[in-house]
Amino acid sequence: MKDLKRLKGRPVLEIGKRNKKIDVRFNEEEFKLIEELEKTLGLTKTEIVRRKALDKSNSIVINAKEAIKALDVIGEELGRSGNNINQLAKYANTLNRQGIYSEVVISRFNVLFENYVETQKSLEVALRKIIRLMGK
Repeated sequence: MKDLKRLKGRPVLEIGKRNKKIDVRFNEEEFKLIEELEKTLGLTKTEIVRRKALDKSNSIVINAKEAIKALDVIGEELGRSGNNINQLAKYANTLNRQGIYSEVVISRFNVLFENYVETQKSLEVALRKIIRLMGK
């Protein structure tokens, strides 16, 4: 008898049924923004939040604490290296005024300056990675 009964409404979904729920709370400004997007895009609030959350969901999320710690370490190293370079340059200039040429000072300066340049490059690479991740 059931087979003969005419079904009303939407057919039951076998695959792709959404049965998990996440509650989200917004303040007034955020909610108004969602409502404006709803009117502009012609989508429901749920669909807007779902798309925003799941678009590029495979992209990496930046851990701000770790990024700041890494940048702090690199910045401290740059500061120390720069300070050492300045001290050596001042010492080398003092020796130069006295007519003394010191291979040790010059070689140490070169080592410190190479370290400074390498640290600066690593900072540049870290910043580029962060900028790329923020753009995703």
